[in-house]
Amino acid sequence: MHKLLLLFLISLCIIKVSAQAQWEVDVVRNINPSNPNNQFWKSMSSTAKPIAVALPLGMLATSLINHNKQLQKQSFEVLGSLVIASATTQLLKRIVQRPRPYQTYTDIYPDQIDNGYAFPSGHTTTAFSTAASLSIITKKWYISVPAFAWATGVAYSRIYLGQHYPSDVFMGALVGTASGFASHWLMKKMMPSKKEMVKIIP
Repeated sequence: MHKLLLLFLISLCIIKVSAQAQWEVDVVRNINPSNPNNQFWKSMSSTAKPIAVALPLGMLATSLINHNKQLQKQSFEVLGSLVIASATTQLLKRIVQRPRPYQTYTDIYPDQIDNGYAFPSGHTTTAFSTAASLSIITKKWYISVPAFAWATGVAYSRIYLGQHYPSDVFMGALVGTASGFASHWLMKKMMPSKKEMVKIIP
């Protein structure tokens, strides 16, 4: 039932973005300057992929050095979330094939030219995938809040830089967050804890 609902929501989003909504264009125009060279937002945008890759690899390296099986499992979970998010993003990009805002509207200015498709935002998906995984495995508000604040900043930066419409980053946030939960669910099935093993094997 939940899977059908998710498929319906994704299909609805695909239908919606096929015809460009005027309000989205207006939002991008209001946020995107004629010369998007603000170093803060450019730097924020550029952190998404390096952090998303470095974090699980750093966790894995630390777990191997310290022989920490729990941390190793968590590193696989964060990495799994990134893989799921990236694969889903690329699939949706190929299905929707939505042009970037500046490819359609001459009064929207990019920080750089990117010929890839816009929907959903890969940077946003990556950032929210990392934030969601960190939130799930740590269960600490002082980690979750900064992580999601960073991911939200990445999402905003993609609109500021003229690379995406609001629905691109909204879907990116949804896919990224869902990937975190999907990876957590898969990890529990593939590598159950001792308590879960007791339940499986009475």
